[in-house]
Amino acid sequence: MESNSYNNLEIYQLSHQLAVSIHKFSFCLPKHELYGIGNQIRTSSKSISVNIVEGYGRRRYKADFIRFLVYAQSSCDETIEWLKYINDCYEELSDEANKIHHKLNELGRKINRFIDAVVKGHRPISK
Repeated sequence: MESNSYNNLEIYQLSHQLAVSIHKFSFCLPKHELYGIGNQIRTSSKSISVNIVEGYGRRRYKADFIRFLVYAQSSCDETIEWLKYINDCYEELSDEANKIHHKLNELGRKINRFIDAVVKGHRPISK
Protein backbone atom coordinates (compact mmCIF):
# COMPACT_ATOMS: atom_id res chain seq x y z
CA MET A 1 0.00 0.00 0.00
CA GLU A 2 1.32 3.42 -0.95
CA SER A 3 2.46 5.45 2.08
CA ASN A 4 0.87 8.69 0.85
CA SER A 5 -2.58 7.37 -0.03
CA TYR A 6 -6.18 7.77 1.06
CA ASN A 7 -5.97 4.06 2.00
CA ASN A 8 -3.96 5.11 5.06
CA LEU A 9 -6.63 7.48 6.36
CA GLU A 10 -8.51 6.01 9.31
CA ILE A 11 -11.72 7.75 8.19
CA TYR A 12 -11.43 6.08 4.79
CA GLN A 13 -10.80 2.64 6.29
CA LEU A 14 -13.73 2.95 8.70
CA SER A 15 -16.09 4.33 6.07
CA HIS A 16 -15.23 1.58 3.59
CA GLN A 17 -15.72 -1.14 6.21
CA LEU A 18 -19.04 0.37 7.28
CA ALA A 19 -20.26 0.63 3.68
CA VAL A 20 -19.55 -3.07 3.17
CA SER A 21 -21.33 -3.96 6.43
CA ILE A 22 -24.32 -1.77 5.55
CA HIS A 23 -24.48 -3.24 2.04
CA LYS A 24 -24.77 -6.74 3.51
CA PHE A 25 -27.14 -5.62 6.27
CA SER A 26 -29.50 -3.96 3.78
CA PHE A 27 -30.34 -7.34 2.26
CA CYS A 28 -31.94 -8.34 5.58
CA LEU A 29 -34.70 -5.84 4.82
CA PRO A 30 -38.03 -7.13 3.51
CA LYS A 31 -38.01 -7.64 -0.26
CA HIS A 32 -40.30 -4.68 -0.84
CA GLU A 33 -37.67 -2.41 0.79
CA LEU A 34 -34.63 -3.60 -1.18
CA TYR A 35 -35.10 -0.89 -3.80
CA GLY A 36 -36.46 1.75 -1.41
CA ILE A 37 -34.71 2.18 1.90
CA GLY A 38 -32.22 -0.55 0.98
CA ASN A 39 -30.99 1.25 -2.10
CA GLN A 40 -30.91 4.62 -0.33
CA ILE A 41 -28.82 3.38 2.59
CA ARG A 42 -26.43 1.47 0.31
CA THR A 43 -25.90 4.57 -1.80
CA SER A 44 -25.45 7.02 1.09
CA SER A 45 -23.08 4.73 2.98
CA LYS A 46 -20.85 4.21 -0.07
CA SER A 47 -20.88 7.95 -0.72
CA ILE A 48 -18.97 8.52 2.54
CA SER A 49 -15.81 6.70 1.46
CA VAL A 50 -16.13 7.79 -2.18
CA ASN A 51 -16.17 11.47 -1.17
CA ILE A 52 -13.16 10.96 1.10
CA VAL A 53 -11.29 9.42 -1.83
CA GLU A 54 -12.28 12.20 -4.22
CA GLY A 55 -11.39 14.88 -1.67
CA TYR A 56 -8.03 13.27 -1.06
CA GLY A 57 -7.38 13.38 -4.79
CA ARG A 58 -8.02 17.13 -4.70
CA ARG A 59 -6.07 17.77 -1.49
CA ARG A 60 -3.74 20.15 -3.31
CA TYR A 61 -6.63 22.61 -3.22
CA LYS A 62 -7.74 23.18 0.37
CA ALA A 63 -11.26 24.35 -0.45
CA ASP A 64 -11.91 21.30 -2.66
CA PHE A 65 -10.49 18.95 -0.06
CA ILE A 66 -12.72 20.41 2.65
CA ARG A 67 -15.77 20.46 0.36
CA PHE A 68 -15.55 16.73 -0.30
CA LEU A 69 -14.92 15.97 3.37
CA VAL A 70 -18.08 17.92 4.18
CA TYR A 71 -19.92 15.86 1.54
CA ALA A 72 -18.63 12.73 3.30
CA GLN A 73 -19.90 14.08 6.63
CA SER A 74 -23.29 14.83 5.06
CA SER A 75 -23.51 11.33 3.61
CA CYS A 76 -22.70 9.93 7.05
CA ASP A 77 -25.57 11.96 8.51
CA GLU A 78 -27.90 10.80 5.72
CA THR A 79 -26.96 7.17 6.37
CA ILE A 80 -27.75 7.62 10.06
CA GLU A 81 -31.19 8.96 9.13
CA TRP A 82 -31.91 5.94 6.91
CA LEU A 83 -30.85 3.68 9.78
CA LYS A 84 -33.33 5.46 12.03
CA TYR A 85 -36.10 4.61 9.56
CA ILE A 86 -35.03 0.98 9.56
CA ASN A 87 -34.86 0.94 13.35
CA ASP A 88 -38.33 2.49 13.67
CA CYS A 89 -40.00 0.35 11.00
CA TYR A 90 -38.34 -3.04 11.48
CA GLU A 91 -37.92 -3.90 15.14
CA GLU A 92 -36.34 -7.25 14.31
CA LEU A 93 -33.37 -5.42 12.76
CA SER A 94 -32.93 -2.88 15.55
CA ASP A 95 -30.01 -4.59 17.33
CA GLU A 96 -27.84 -4.60 14.22
CA ALA A 97 -29.10 -1.15 13.19
CA ASN A 98 -28.10 0.22 16.61
CA LYS A 99 -24.59 -1.28 16.32
CA ILE A 100 -24.12 0.30 12.91
CA HIS A 101 -25.60 3.58 14.16
CA HIS A 102 -23.02 3.69 16.97
CA LYS A 103 -20.17 3.11 14.48
CA LEU A 104 -21.52 5.80 12.14
CA ASN A 105 -21.67 8.30 15.01
CA GLU A 106 -18.04 7.51 15.82
CA LEU A 107 -17.09 7.90 12.15
CA GLY A 108 -18.94 11.23 11.98
CA ARG A 109 -16.96 12.55 14.95
CA LYS A 110 -13.69 11.43 13.32
CA ILE A 111 -14.59 13.08 10.01
CA ASN A 112 -15.42 16.30 11.90
CA ARG A 113 -12.05 16.24 13.67
CA PHE A 114 -10.31 15.53 10.36
CA ILE A 115 -12.06 18.49 8.72
CA ASP A 116 -10.96 20.72 11.62
CA ALA A 117 -7.37 19.51 11.21
CA VAL A 118 -7.41 20.22 7.48
CA VAL A 119 -8.87 23.69 8.06
CA LYS A 120 -6.21 24.53 10.64
CA GLY A 121 -3.14 22.87 9.24
CA HIS A 122 -3.57 22.10 5.57
CA ARG A 123 -0.35 22.05 3.61
CA PRO A 124 -0.70 21.59 -0.13
CA ILE A 125 1.20 18.67 -1.58
CA SER A 126 4.17 19.49 -3.75
CA LYS A 127 4.43 18.38 -7.35
